[in-house]
Amino acid sequence: MVSLMKRSVAELIGTFILVFFGTGAAIITLMVSQGQTPPNSFNIGIGALGGLGDWLAIGLAFGLAISACIYGFGKVSGCHINPAVTIALWSVKKFPSRDVVPYVVAQLIGAALASLALAYVIGMGAVTTGGLGATTPFEGIGYLQAIVAEAIGTFLLMLTIMGVAVDRDAPPGFAGLIIGLTVAGVITTLGNITGASINPARTFGPYLGDLILGGSNLWAYFPIYIIGPIVGAVLAAFAYNYLSETPETG
Repeated sequence: MVSLMKRSVAELIGTFILVFFGTGAAIITLMVSQGQTPPNSFNIGIGALGGLGDWLAIGLAFGLAISACIYGFGKVSGCHINPAVTIALWSVKKFPSRDVVPYVVAQLIGAALASLALAYVIGMGAVTTGGLGATTPFEGIGYLQAIVAEAIGTFLLMLTIMGVAVDRDAPPGFAGLIIGLTVAGVITTLGNITGASINPARTFGPYLGDLILGGSNLWAYFPIYIIGPIVGAVLAAFAYNYLSETPETG
């Protein structure tokens, strides 16, 4: 067993990579499209490339970053890089209680450092124009609707994780690819609804970075990105355990 310190560092680095490349793609999309007239109010701020295509590109950036991290850190820490995943695994006794807080703290620190790094390497336009890739519900999407959308998206993510990474009968070598593609698909669909966080740390980093650097104060929306992902992930973990449980033969 790798030490908790090394596993926590792996979680910090993995979450840094996820947020840097994923939200970085969102920031660049917003900066590239600056000055463009959006086709409708629902599509505000999502680029000249045409809405869904932009979200696919952003989703692939997240997905590829996650795939790389899983193949790089999976054998070290399990590569949760998402507090909702850590909590869901703990809820079904697949992760020890004593390690939950260190993992979550490491994930939050990694996300925050990534947002600050993006502001440094891109410049303040990353904050003023790109909002550091912060997630909020889009126009016409209510608070409860956003929570439900985040829960559904994270449910699919966690169900995939249980099937291809946690289940001992899963075929080896596919976890990174399949989980990454799942995230890309979820973001493509939910991006223009909630920003498709499906990860409390992914939202925490940009929110904190915006607060420190004088960007928008979006903390009123943060409960959406805590409740939705955690509820969705926990439900998926229990559902997978229930559906995959085989009866004992006597």
